[in-house]
Amino acid sequence: MTEPSTAWREVVAPDEEHRHVKQAEAFTAMQLRKSAEFGVGRALHRRQRVALRATLEVPADLPAAARQGVFASAATYEVWLRLSNGGFDVAPDSKPDIRGFAIKVLGVPGESVFGGPAASQDFALINHEHFSSSTSEEFTAITTGAGGGAVGVLKAVVRSPRIVGGLKEVVGAVRKPFGGFATEDFFSAAPIKCGPYAARVRVLAASTDVNPAAHEDWPADVYGRLATAPLVHEVQLQFFLDEERTPIEDAAATWDSPYVTVARLVIPQQEPDEAFAAKVEAARFDPWNAVVDHRPLGEVMRARKVAYRPSQENRGAD
Repeated sequence: MTEPSTAWREVVAPDEEHRHVKQAEAFTAMQLRKSAEFGVGRALHRRQRVALRATLEVPADLPAAARQGVFASAATYEVWLRLSNGGFDVAPDSKPDIRGFAIKVLGVPGESVFGGPAASQDFALINHEHFSSSTSEEFTAITTGAGGGAVGVLKAVVRSPRIVGGLKEVVGAVRKPFGGFATEDFFSAAPIKCGPYAARVRVLAASTDVNPAAHEDWPADVYGRLATAPLVHEVQLQFFLDEERTPIEDAAATWDSPYVTVARLVIPQQEPDEAFAAKVEAARFDPWNAVVDHRPLGEVMRARKVAYRPSQENRGAD
């Protein structure tokens, strides 16, 4: 593998904390409006489509740089998966949208980023390699504006004309054809620590066999595949090399470094389980549910730290 660098740095602006609080308030207001319409739920990725049990299998022969955190030694972990439509509305599966692939790795060793033993290591992934906006400020303006429909988008553009480019990027991302949760790659789109290194995360598709009718019912596609065989995904890390090729603070950048496989995510054959699905729906999937060696990095991740907590409290998350 290409030798990664430990020379990554975060750059925190003096007014960042204030801006992040204001952005969290905007998301909270949108969440409450949508909960009044659709019932209590998340601000984004509101519609859970599939809840699955899985295992994360870490091999013993990883490169030295990858042997950090949950990948430090050979192990098999219990995993919960939440597969979702990314929007703030409860929309049909056929509607174009960002899709989410949230992973909760249970029983992990190590200290939490907040102190004390870690309860889990979470990875929040989407079906796009990077975010549509470089900063959380742009992302908030676009997303909360879109939450208000066409009028909301127009108001957002009037307030912040610079978001037009990001808005076009979002429209392009949402309209990109989606083949299904088993046949698409998913990405963290922002970096995390990997011990002294930094990396983005990717989960590779388990299959290349796309079902043309899958977009009408994502759960039926997933469970139909599981009726015949397990789904096996590769988990990969993409390491920081330098600020030009792999910038830490620019969430809209596509990183130019190779991926390294560090684990297998195995989804065994199973049928829908309503009680388990309710437990997953109530759970907190948060990139800041992390061990110290996998602390989230970059401005967008720091903004998520502030925004997720009130969202979780508003829906009474477990």
